[in-house]
Amino acid sequence: MFTGIDEVDWASLRHRYGSAEDVPGWLRALASADTAERATALDGMYGALHHQGRVYDSTLACVPFLLSLVAREEVPDRGGIVELLVAIGAYSADGDPRARAAVCAGGEVFARLAGDPDPAVRRAAAGALVHFVAGPAPVLELLRQRLRAERDDRVLLALTEALALFARRYPAHADAAVDLLAEQSAPPYAPGQRLAALGQLALVAPARLPADLVPTAVRLLRERSAHRARSCEPATDSLVGRIRRLRPSDEEGSRLLRTLHTALGDRVADRGALLGGQLTSPDPMDRCHGVWLAAALLRGWRGDHSGTVRLLGAQLGAEEDWLRDAAVTVLSGLFALAAPAADDLHALVRARPDLWTHRVERGSPVLGGPLKALVRSGDRRAVPALAHLLAGPAAPVDLGGELTHLGAEAAPLAPVLRQRLARIPPASAAAARLAGPLLTAVAAVGDRDAVPEVLRLLSDAPGGPGPRDAFAGQAIAALEALDATAQAVPVLRALLHTRHAAAAAGALWSAQRDATAVLPVLLRELSQGDPDSRPLAASRLARLGPAARPALPALRRAAAGSRPARERVAAACALWGIDADPQPVLPVFRDAWREDPGTRLRIARCLTEMGPAATPLRHLAETELASPRRHAAHPGAGGGQGIAEDEELLSACREVLAAM
Repeated sequence: MFTGIDEVDWASLRHRYGSAEDVPGWLRALASADTAERATALDGMYGALHHQGRVYDSTLACVPFLLSLVAREEVPDRGGIVELLVAIGAYSADGDPRARAAVCAGGEVFARLAGDPDPAVRRAAAGALVHFVAGPAPVLELLRQRLRAERDDRVLLALTEALALFARRYPAHADAAVDLLAEQSAPPYAPGQRLAALGQLALVAPARLPADLVPTAVRLLRERSAHRARSCEPATDSLVGRIRRLRPSDEEGSRLLRTLHTALGDRVADRGALLGGQLTSPDPMDRCHGVWLAAALLRGWRGDHSGTVRLLGAQLGAEEDWLRDAAVTVLSGLFALAAPAADDLHALVRARPDLWTHRVERGSPVLGGPLKALVRSGDRRAVPALAHLLAGPAAPVDLGGELTHLGAEAAPLAPVLRQRLARIPPASAAAARLAGPLLTAVAAVGDRDAVPEVLRLLSDAPGGPGPRDAFAGQAIAALEALDATAQAVPVLRALLHTRHAAAAAGALWSAQRDATAVLPVLLRELSQGDPDSRPLAASRLARLGPAARPALPALRRAAAGSRPARERVAAACALWGIDADPQPVLPVFRDAWREDPGTRLRIARCLTEMGPAATPLRHLAETELASPRRHAAHPGAGGGQGIAEDEELLSACREVLAAM
C-alpha cells in the first residue's frame, strides 16, 4: 500500500498549514486498526489537503496512495477514503485539471469498488464511476449492472443519484439513463427507491414525471414509512435506546424529500401540496422532515402559505418533544406569517409556562420559542405571559426588542417597562446589555411617560466606548419616536461630536429646525463618517428638505460614486427629499436594485414618495411582485434579509404602484 511513500520529498511539498512532512503519518494511520486514529487522520487530510476544495501539490502526491488503500479489502472505513478521492478529483475549488487527472488514473479501481463487499464503499463508489471511469457506455453499463444486483437501500439511492449525474455529465447519452430512472420510479421497485428515482427525474427530465406526481410521492412516502416502522428494531432500555427515542433519525428519508423539493423549485403549489402530505403523515419522523422542508420553502419562496403554517401549528401538540421543538423553531422565524398557527402557539404557551424562557448554559434567560413565535406573530394574547416575566426578578434580555412586533398591542406593558428602565444604573456594565432592548420597547409602545427615564439614561453619555455609549443610539431613536427631542436639546448638542453625531443632528433638527446647527455636522458625517454613519447622515439630510440644498453637491458625488449600493441609495433618497429632481436619482435606484437586493425596500419606499415621477422604474415593482422567490433568496442577495423584510418589500411595491 505504501510502496514508495518514503521516496517522496514530503518536506518540500505544501498543504494548508505549511510543510507536508506530516502527510505520510496520516496515510499510514488510515490503515490503522484503531478507529479513532483513522478518523483523526481522515479529518486531518480534509483540513490540510482539501480545505475549502483547494488542491495542493501534496494533495496530488497523496492520490496514488489513497487509491492503493481503497483497493485493499482489509483496510477498514474505506468508504470515507473513497469520498475524499471524489472530493479531490471532482470538487476542487478551482477545477484543477491535475486533480481530476490524478484520480481518473484509478478508474479501474472504482469500477472494482462498485461491487465491493462493504456497502459503504459501494455507496461512495457510485458517483465515482461517473466522475472517473472513462467512456459513457462502460459507465452506464456498470450502473445498470449494479442496479440489478444491489440490495442495500442506501447504495441503491447512491446509484440513482449517479444516474442523474450521468445524465448531466453526458447529455448525448442521457436518454438511456433517464429510461433507467423512469423504470426505477415504477413498480415493482420499493417505495424508497421509487421516491429517489422521482426526485432525480424531476432534476434531469421533468417531462418524464407522472401527472399525479404529488399524490404518488405522498403515497410512496407513507408506504416507505410503514415498511420502515415494521423493520425497525424495538428500542431497548439502554442509554443508546433512550437516545434513539429522543432523537430518532432517518437521514435517507430527509434526503429523498429534500431532493424532490429542490427539483420542484418554483412550483410552489406542488411543493405546498407535498408538504401537506408530509405534515399529515402518521409517522412523526416524516412530519419532522416536513417541518424543516417547510422552513426552506417559506424562507425562499412567496405565496399563500397559510395552509402549510396551520399544519406547522398542528405539530405543537405532538407527543414527541423533538417534533414540537422543530415546529416552534420554524414558526419563530416566520414573524407575521405565523398568524395561522397563533391558536396553537397560544395553547402551548398557556399549557407550558416552563417554556416561556430558555437559558443557554450560564447565559442570561431569553424568550422561549413558543412565546417568542407568538409575540412575533403580533398576537396580543402573548401580553399576559410577557407581563408575568417582566414582573419577575430576571426578565429575558431579548424581551424588549421582541415587543416591537406587538407595537401598540403591548401598551399594557408600558408601566412595567418604565419601572425596569428606571432600575438600570446608566454607568453599570449591565446597562449596555439591558437598556437597548427596553428603550426600543418603550418607543414601540409609545409610552411618553418614559421620557424622563430615557433622558436619565442618555444624559452625559460619553462619546467613547462605555456602557451609555452602547445604547445612546436607541435612546435618541426613542426620543424621536416619542416626540420628545425638544426636552433633550442640551444632551443632543453634546453628542454632535461623538459617533452618534448623525442621529443626534437629526433629532436636534426635529427639536429646533435650525439648519445652521446641524447641516455642518451632517455634511461632515456624509463625507468623513464611518460606513454606518454615512447612510444615516444622508437620511437625516433628507429630513431638512430644501434647507439642506448646500449638501446637494456632496450628495450627488456620493450617489454617483463607487461607494457601496446602500450608501448610494441613501444619498439618492436624500437628493429627492431635498431637490425633488428624479434625473440623478432613478439611475442610482435602477443599478442598486439589481446589484444589492438588500437595498430594494429602501428604494421602494422612496419610489412611493416620488409618486408619478418614479414611473420609469415601474417595472421594478411589477417584476418584484411577479417573482415567486423572495428577494434575499436570489444569488448575490447576501445575508440579513429574511421573511419579515421580504413581506415588507412586497407591501412597499404594491404601494409604489398605487402611488404611480
